[in-house]
Amino acid sequence: MPPPEVRVIGVQGMPEIKSGDDIAGMMMDAAAQQGTPFEAGDVVVVTQKVVSKAEGRVITIEGVEPSTLAISITEGFRRDPRHTELILRESARIVRMDRGVIISETRHGFYCANAGIDASNIPGSDTVCLLPVDSDLSARGIRAAIKSQLGFDVAVIVSDTFGRPWRNGAANVAIGVAGFDPMLSYVGQEDSHGNMMYTTEIAVADELAATAELVTGKVEGVPVSIVRGYAYIPMEDASIKRILRTGDRDLFR
Repeated sequence: MPPPEVRVIGVQGMPEIKSGDDIAGMMMDAAAQQGTPFEAGDVVVVTQKVVSKAEGRVITIEGVEPSTLAISITEGFRRDPRHTELILRESARIVRMDRGVIISETRHGFYCANAGIDASNIPGSDTVCLLPVDSDLSARGIRAAIKSQLGFDVAVIVSDTFGRPWRNGAANVAIGVAGFDPMLSYVGQEDSHGNMMYTTEIAVADELAATAELVTGKVEGVPVSIVRGYAYIPMEDASIKRILRTGDRDLFR
């Protein structure tokens, strides 16, 4: 039996995405043109930025009226108070504010800096990008379009880069999934020494998203990747909510 192997392929040749673009079609075309068309069982990882662009979630801050709170917490720091106002609007609650840094819980249930809003890889000096309204829905739409055109199933991840508590540096994580179980549970199984595992669950969607970032990067212009060879567990009603820890299990909330 050959050793286990996973291949990661960056999809090059994607054009600049605009609101209303058919990103699923563009992804399939670009992958085929470079000689690595999608195959059944692939995990297709697409960055949040291109999904948000296609869904019209890139906005200008020119017409945003900052609130008194936004102005007060921005004072003395380099962020535009209009940007801060958008962070407040996109947040379900503020977890921590200190030294100009805002950590918030988004309406999706994500914990991240600035409600996931940023201005990198966005044309224009006064534009920012918001997270998709429903990243699971975005992933399901891409998956359905691929199946409709190619006739087979793939798994889809919408990824974004989040900072992590207690560790320096950021890492790619999944913020939307479709077609597979984002968790791999070992609960109820015995390890190689016969010890029963009671709590071990692996967030494979996050691991796949992080792996994909090795070929997409931040400045390479490669917003889509294919993870090939990973035997995921199919799940039609997959949701990123399966990864999100609820308040009753969160010792830090």
